[in-house]
Amino acid sequence: MRDKLAQYTMFIILLVVGLIIVSPFLWMVSVSFDRLANMRIPFPPTFIPEELGAFNYGIIFENGRLLRAYLNSTIVTLASVTLQVSAALLGGYAFSKGTFKGKKVLFLFVLATMMIPIEARLIPLYQMFNAAGLLNTLWPVIVPSILYGFGVFLCKQYFDRIPDSLREAAQIDGASEFRTFFQVYLPLAGPIAATLVILSFMGNWNEFVWPLVVLNDENLHTIPIFLASFSLENGTSLAGMTMALATMSVVPIIIVFLFFQRYIIQSIALSGIKE
Repeated sequence: MRDKLAQYTMFIILLVVGLIIVSPFLWMVSVSFDRLANMRIPFPPTFIPEELGAFNYGIIFENGRLLRAYLNSTIVTLASVTLQVSAALLGGYAFSKGTFKGKKVLFLFVLATMMIPIEARLIPLYQMFNAAGLLNTLWPVIVPSILYGFGVFLCKQYFDRIPDSLREAAQIDGASEFRTFFQVYLPLAGPIAATLVILSFMGNWNEFVWPLVVLNDENLHTIPIFLASFSLENGTSLAGMTMALATMSVVPIIIVFLFFQRYIIQSIALSGIKE
């Protein structure tokens, strides 16, 4: 009886906490469907629109800037995710199964990159891409993403749990190191790869500071920059449209997360990471 009571109590607590966490998002969606919110923000906050309709979404999609920003964010995010996940898997495999001098020291340098905030790298990166003549292109946003120390760390922890005997058997059969990775270890790395895709997608889609520095051309703005500029131009006078833009900006993240979420717990459990 006590166990059931404890389970019910825990369920109610988690339900309440979950509703509190989700409530800002639900309010954002509600305001986005409220046409009158462009004249005044509903206060106190309500989850039922005063005038329900898709008016705000129709207006923001009539503006070609949103579709252009979506295209830019899609290009940047897909390219960055591909580079980050590929580099993390290869790096994690090398640090886990490779045998070369200075491996531990080099791995410490990789971990050290996690401690350097983007603010400390803005000026050097800006000067480097400025000297290369790549400012106001998407390249400065895509290329630095290959440095993904956290992803390398996760992959190393994951590959450490896979027996070395698989690599030894492949080498006995005459397989090269790359063939061993792609044909033996990579097929087993689905859970950690899916987790990296989620984390990388969220990080790159929501990236704001660095793209704001290097993308001065309005035609190259990504979704976060476009949303910020729209909010700055209109303030709270067009709250309904602003919330519609915000809702559309998180839809791709929700889709990717729902598609890959089942792999997160599995990959963390297999990587040996504990709280």
